[in-house]
Amino acid sequence: MKVAFIGLGVMGYPMAGHLANAGLDVCVYNRTREKAQNWLDQFTGSSADTPATAAMDAELVFTCVGNDEDLREVVIGTNGIIHSICPDSILVDHTTASAQIAQEIGSILQAKGAGFLDAPVSGGQQGAENGLLTIMCGGEQTCFDRVQPVMNHYARQTSLMGAWGAGQLTKMVNQICIAGLIQSLAEGVQFAQKSGLDVEQVFDVIGKGAAQSWQMDNRHKTMNQDQYDHGFAVDWMRKDLNICLQEARKNGAHLPVAALVDQFYSEVQKMGGGRWDTSSLLKRLVSS
Repeated sequence: MKVAFIGLGVMGYPMAGHLANAGLDVCVYNRTREKAQNWLDQFTGSSADTPATAAMDAELVFTCVGNDEDLREVVIGTNGIIHSICPDSILVDHTTASAQIAQEIGSILQAKGAGFLDAPVSGGQQGAENGLLTIMCGGEQTCFDRVQPVMNHYARQTSLMGAWGAGQLTKMVNQICIAGLIQSLAEGVQFAQKSGLDVEQVFDVIGKGAAQSWQMDNRHKTMNQDQYDHGFAVDWMRKDLNICLQEARKNGAHLPVAALVDQFYSEVQKMGGGRWDTSSLLKRLVSS
């Protein structure tokens, strides 16, 4: 199967690698050509100078870029996928973006005879590298059925949540829940530190009970050690929370905790932590 992968960031790079290792004919495109060359040095495949060239003759086209505007550029821009994608091909977008852009692109591709899935992922860089991502999809069942076996090369869970945009809306729920969890974890770590407790022992014990979460299991040690040069960046989390808050204004949902944590992350950015892991919420507590 010939596939294209557009966007070789911390997530897309290993995801495309899993496809190459599975024996697919992968053509990659990245805005920074050096990163595409690094990928070719590590995996078997080819590269293209534009998204349109990468997508030419591909049965499946995957995108994993930064935001709505980046996605719009690689899909419908001057050198976008829309100019070369084949009828009956499917575009699978792994970007965390708005539900609106998903619906917009789905309609444009449908008019060209191509399929579309909005398919944001959860699991972070570690999940991408280990092939253990959770993928929430929006689109038609027939498209999902064709793409699911391919996504399974880098995912442990793939689910169709509804029509175009449903994947993005589900990812918003994910980010809303994570924001509150990380803030609570930061407060818990600081409380344990201030109380003179053995932080590692505390979280080993409570991690076996009702307080357990992925964030607790994977972040309490690095938080206690003041290590944040890994994981999902604060800048990206603020981007995601902004999408959530904008959608909430449309649908009438109330997100007071998400809005508050978003402001806390703005304080972390002012501390120079835009590229720190999201668990760096503890830094603003320690410095206050």
